[in-house]
Amino acid sequence: MEGHHLILGKLKDFLTGQILNDTHDERYRQNIANLLVTKKGYLKQDINSGYELTVRAGKNKGILKVDFLISLAEKTAMIIKYGPGSLTTRHRPGLALSRLTELYQIPVLVVTNGEDADILDGASGRITGSGLEKIPSKTELLKIVSNAEFKSISKHRREMESRIAFCYEIDGACPCDTTVCKIN
Repeated sequence: MEGHHLILGKLKDFLTGQILNDTHDERYRQNIANLLVTKKGYLKQDINSGYELTVRAGKNKGILKVDFLISLAEKTAMIIKYGPGSLTTRHRPGLALSRLTELYQIPVLVVTNGEDADILDGASGRITGSGLEKIPSKTELLKIVSNAEFKSISKHRREMESRIAFCYEIDGACPCDTTVCKIN
């Protein structure tokens, strides 16, 4: 057992081919990656998995992972954040990540527990769809990108969003959670 995750063995990462610990959470991530490529039309190279993001709250900082960044037309167009349990509690920290991962507002945010998903407009936070089947396909995301403004996020806003992400994802994390790293 690593942290609080039961290790079931090893598995081969669908996107990279790396050998990873086989956990329930990792199985959900692998299913999402498979869905993106086999059903939603993305190429493996459109998807960056396990992106590490440093967030800060005052003097405190930590590193967390954004599960998937989807890039099209040389811009990050969608992020997917996986977490077990309630989707609603993942909306606000997910929106913060959509404003921190790049220097601009990422247009689409997906929060998922692996069995369900909420798709949110990154700028407004409005839910635009629910269910894994509603995750935008590559064709649909290209249409969204063609109309997206990719507005810059101000330094002050980034600082506030970083505090939000830290509080939700790092500060309240279980000490044995190996998917986040708190740096004091």
